[in-house]
Amino acid sequence: MNIPEFKGQLRHNVIEVPRCIQSASGIRIFGRLIKSLIFTTDVAIIRNNNADAVIAVYPFTPQPSITHAIMTAAEAPVLCGVGGGTTTGRRVVNLAMDAEFRGAFGVVVNAPTVNETVARLRERLDIPIVVTVAGAGDDIQARLDAGADILNISAAAHTPDIVAEIRGRFPDIPLIATGGPTDESIERTIAAGANAVTYTPPTSADLFRGMMAKYRERDYL
Repeated sequence: MNIPEFKGQLRHNVIEVPRCIQSASGIRIFGRLIKSLIFTTDVAIIRNNNADAVIAVYPFTPQPSITHAIMTAAEAPVLCGVGGGTTTGRRVVNLAMDAEFRGAFGVVVNAPTVNETVARLRERLDIPIVVTVAGAGDDIQARLDAGADILNISAAAHTPDIVAEIRGRFPDIPLIATGGPTDESIERTIAAGANAVTYTPPTSADLFRGMMAKYRERDYL
């Protein structure tokens, strides 16, 4: 079936996630079907993409001001990182509650997060808790028993294998996974059992580099 499309003149230049992600089953959160998640905290990119959701995890101590900026910029549901590695314990719970109050569709905790913290989050939150899995040695059953709702598999080249192993043992648990840089790697991750796929977009610097090259070709400078 042909899908009519309108882009406009001012908003046609958006980041589009690979179309092959649409073959994933998706995860329905509060009535919204999510198949693709864009992995970024760049508010300009968050405002200009066609992903179903945003997964906003970053390598700094989570701060409410960052969560607020992301939530203000986003038009799609946001899964917010709330720490769990360097940031632990009560602070993680407080950050997660703040994210929920600001409208987050879920919170994401890092792989080092202890199960006691996951359990405390489960007691306080009414949004999904997404626990990151970074390797094959993680005790998945303990994560689920603690209160994890969704697993986020982020294991680089080993991701499809770990997805397949978890899916074999837990056929019904929702799985988000990194898809890799190509359609083939994304399709392999989906075939392994991922319900939704995270996509890492080019940086603003990369996008600007390409744009400026086109401007120079047109003698605009």
